[in-house]
Amino acid sequence: MPRYLGFETGDEQGSPPRTAVLLVNLGTPAAPTAEAVRDYLAEFLSDPRVVEWPRWLWWPVLHGYVLRTRPRRSAELYARIWRDDGSPLRVFSERLAQGVRRALAARAPEVEVALAMTYGEPSIRGVIIDLMRRGVRRLLVLPLFPQYSATSTGAALDAVARTMLALRWPPALRTVGDYHADAGYLAALASSVQAHWAEHGRGERLLLSFHGIPESCADRGDPYPGQCRDTARRLGQALGLGDDRLVVAFQSRVGRQSWLRPYTDEMVEQLAQQDVKRLDVLCPGFAVDCLETLEEVALRYRAAFLTAGGEQFRYIPALNDSAAHVSVLTQLAWRHLAGWTETAQWAAHA
Repeated sequence: MPRYLGFETGDEQGSPPRTAVLLVNLGTPAAPTAEAVRDYLAEFLSDPRVVEWPRWLWWPVLHGYVLRTRPRRSAELYARIWRDDGSPLRVFSERLAQGVRRALAARAPEVEVALAMTYGEPSIRGVIIDLMRRGVRRLLVLPLFPQYSATSTGAALDAVARTMLALRWPPALRTVGDYHADAGYLAALASSVQAHWAEHGRGERLLLSFHGIPESCADRGDPYPGQCRDTARRLGQALGLGDDRLVVAFQSRVGRQSWLRPYTDEMVEQLAQQDVKRLDVLCPGFAVDCLETLEEVALRYRAAFLTAGGEQFRYIPALNDSAAHVSVLTQLAWRHLAGWTETAQWAAHA
């Protein structure tokens, strides 16, 4: 028989259930070393949500080739953007969680806020178990992926579900599937672009680069490409940009299969060859800056644009731990916590 984890909650009779908001990001290696990157990639690329090949076909490729060759190269890339205080993704995610914690405390001091990663540490399983030990009985999971994809949000919710299966008394659970059309999120993105323009002037084009997924995922019903384009359309309207000024592309493809098009690396070179001299680039699908934005876009694609004849390539940072981003996530969490934070009303009917 399966063994389930059970905890003494420590709740006193008549006290309201404890509630927590769990922010979830993708994850990061613990260090910019080949060994740490190998451990991270082994977990990440073993997830059927990320690589949908049959295991019998993918396992020899993963362990016989990918994990033997890619970690060292990837570690060199991570080293280019690693901070003194750690991985940018983890540092900014932790600061963002701290900001949401402080903001929610002003409304509902009994609500906890925690951060977990789908892959690596702090793990979803470990953080949920820790929350349960502290008496949390209601859990709101908010993946930090504005546009839903099975490869990101779906994978995070899978990890939550696996943890629920291991618990003798799982907490009440709510999840946020996406927020790609959320008015606050779009306003925060628009404000970040406008602030960039106010300081640096407008580029001739604004390129919105989203993380790519294989076309086969979209063909099976993944809503991600449609949500990315909807975000781009709404953001373009907010900024007053027509189709001649706003460009959408998809980055980070690997392997030989076809991914969502157009590809960002090809688009960057095409724009330079079309005599676009000043290019602004924003990555609206990334809650915080990470390897894909800081190394791939801000460094590698910048070099490609300049080499192809461009003159100014200006990356607009992710929302990161800005006050606007904290406000967006706090408002989003607050709406989904409806009915769970009415402590006085709960106590009156207990």
